[in-house]
Amino acid sequence: MDEIKQIAERLRGLRDILELSVDDLSAECCISKEEYIQAETGDSDISVSMLQKIARKYDIALDALMFGEEPKMNSYFLTRAGKGTSIERTKVYKYQSLAAGFIHREADPFIVTVEPNDAPMHYNSHDGQEFNYVLEGRMMISINGKELILNEGDSLYFNSKLPHGMKALDGKNVRFLAIIM
Repeated sequence: MDEIKQIAERLRGLRDILELSVDDLSAECCISKEEYIQAETGDSDISVSMLQKIARKYDIALDALMFGEEPKMNSYFLTRAGKGTSIERTKVYKYQSLAAGFIHREADPFIVTVEPNDAPMHYNSHDGQEFNYVLEGRMMISINGKELILNEGDSLYFNSKLPHGMKALDGKNVRFLAIIM
């Protein structure tokens, strides 16, 4: 939760710098006022899709909101195995950025680890498209109400404007490559 609090502070700081009210920012980014206020308090999960909407709207790097670091590389950025910048959004989801140092990316690649849990599935939606490739484990992904089971080695490309969520299966973690475009 400490990392969530840090993201919340960065959101508040960005809004202050831009001299925007909560109403203005939430309206401009098509985020409900309640959802944004909850994110700014840092008391609950903050979705990557919300952060991406804000980053795109105000032309800032997603990494600046998620990790507090500005990307600098423009030719290439190498991420060694297990060394990507990571954030644990909740106890269940862990994101490891694979391109955090590359400026003006057209896609955001992450290794996502989802732990098994009994909580209701959390749904996201965001502009663009998404690609998921299962590295280990099994997961159920729901896209606009359609439930699909992905096994190790399976991949899925989809319209990320559709509400989507995932859940680890078999009582084990699932790790997958997620590329958000």
